Amino acid sequence: MNSNSNHVAPNYNYDIIKLFTLAATFWGIVGFSVGVIIASQLAFPLLNLDIEWLSFGRLRPLHTSAVIFAFGGNVLFATSFFVVQRTSQARLWGSENLLKFIFWGYQAFIIIAAIGYVTGITQAKEYAEPEWYADLLLLVIWICYFLVYIMTLKDRKEPHIYVANWFYLGFIVTVAILHIVNNLSIPLRIDSPHSYPVFGGVQSAMIQWWYGHNAVGFFLTAGFIGIMYYFVPKRAERPVYSYRLSILHFWSLIFIYIWAGPHHLHYTSLPDWVQTLGMTFSIMLWMPSWGGMINGIMTLSGAWDKLRTDPVLRFLITAVAFYGMSTFEGPLMAIRSVNSLSHYTEWTIGHVHSGALGWVALISFGALYHMVPILWNKKDLYSIKLVSTHFWLASIGIVLYITSMWIGGIMQGLMWRSYDDMGFLQYSFIETVKALHPLYLTRAIGGIFFLSGACVMAYNFYKTINTQVTISK
Repeated sequence: MNSNSNHVAPNYNYDIIKLFTLAATFWGIVGFSVGVIIASQLAFPLLNLDIEWLSFGRLRPLHTSAVIFAFGGNVLFATSFFVVQRTSQARLWGSENLLKFIFWGYQAFIIIAAIGYVTGITQAKEYAEPEWYADLLLLVIWICYFLVYIMTLKDRKEPHIYVANWFYLGFIVTVAILHIVNNLSIPLRIDSPHSYPVFGGVQSAMIQWWYGHNAVGFFLTAGFIGIMYYFVPKRAERPVYSYRLSILHFWSLIFIYIWAGPHHLHYTSLPDWVQTLGMTFSIMLWMPSWGGMINGIMTLSGAWDKLRTDPVLRFLITAVAFYGMSTFEGPLMAIRSVNSLSHYTEWTIGHVHSGALGWVALISFGALYHMVPILWNKKDLYSIKLVSTHFWLASIGIVLYITSMWIGGIMQGLMWRSYDDMGFLQYSFIETVKALHPLYLTRAIGGIFFLSGACVMAYNFYKTINTQVTISK
C-alpha cells in the first residue's frame, strides 16, 4: 500500500466519494431509526397502528434493506472508490456523468425499493426483493460500477494490486452474479411491477439462501474486509501483519463461502446431503475468517498504544474483533444439532446484529471518520471527543442488543421444546412471547443508544465540513 499520507491529492476524484459519504450517513440514520421503531413495535404491540404502510411486516424489510444496501452499499461505494484511487495512484476512470449516474441511479433504486416495501409490492422472498424494473436498474448501475473499478485498476501507476482491491473486486463480481440468478423472473406485464419467478418450490428456497447467505458473505463480509485491509494499516501506520495470509484469506474465503447457504435450510425438504454440504463448508469457514481477523488485529503489533488516543482506530479494531466473534458463532449455529435450538428464534437475530452492528457498522464508522477530513481537505475532525462518545454509545447499544437477543433466543428455543410429563408442550406460544417482553424492551433501548451514536457522528461531520480549518494547497 502506498505510504503517501498527504491530505491533498488533486489528481484524485473525491467529489463522487463525498456524495456517497453523505448518502451513507443519511441512510444510516434512516435505517437505524426504522430499526428502533420495529423493535419498539415488538416490545409494545400498541405501536402497530392501523396503518398498513407502518406495520411491522412492511417496515422490517425496509429496515433490513436500508441498513444493508442503503447504508452499507453507499459505504462500500465510497470506500472502494477512495481505496482504488489511493492504492493505484490513479484517478477514477470514466466521465463525471457516468459517476453521477452510478450515484443517483443507486439512490433512485433505494427509493424505489423502499416505496415497494411499504406498499407491499415485492417478490415475496426471504430477502424481500423489490420490483423487477428496480432489479434491472440495479444491474445496469452495477455493471457501470464494475467498469469504473476495473478500468481504474487498469490505469494504475502502481504495478502491484493491493489486497483490499482483491476483496472489493470479489464483492462486486459475486454480488452481480447473485443478483442476476436470484432475481430471474418473468414480468407479468410491461406496465406492472409484478413478475413470476423462474424457480419454484425447494429450488426457489435453495436459490434464495444461496443468495441470502452469500449476500452476507460477499456484500457484508468481502466488501468490508476490503475496508479492513486498507483503513486498519493506514490508521495504525503499520504494514499489514502478513500479506501472504491476506492472499490466503481471500482465496479460501471466496471458495468456501459460496457453498454455505444450505445451512439455513436444516430440517426442511432440501435433501439431507445438501444440508450436510452447507454445514460442512460453514464449519470450514472458521479457518479463513479467523485468519483474516488475526491478520487485522495483529497489524496493531507495536502500535497498541494508539487505541488509547485514537477512537477512530478503536472503531476499526473493535469491528475486527466482532468479525471474529460473529464468524465463530455463525459456523456454530450451522451445526444441525445447534441449529435445531437456534433456528427461528431471537438467537439468530442476535447473531445477525452482532455482525451487522459490531462488524459492518463499526468498521464503516471508522472508515467514514478517516475519510471525511481528507475528502473535505480539513486538518482533522471537528471533535475527537465526540468520536469517543459515539464509540461508547454504539458499544453500549450493541451489548444491550445482542445479549438480550442471545438470552431471549436460547430461552425461546428451550421453551418451544419443553414437554410435560404427559408429553404435551409445557408452554403455549403466547407464554414464550410474554417471557420475551423485558428482553424486547432491552433491545429497543440498545437500538436507541446505537441510533444516538450515529446522530453524534452526523453532527461531527457537519461541523467538520463547515467549520474546520482547510489545509492550504
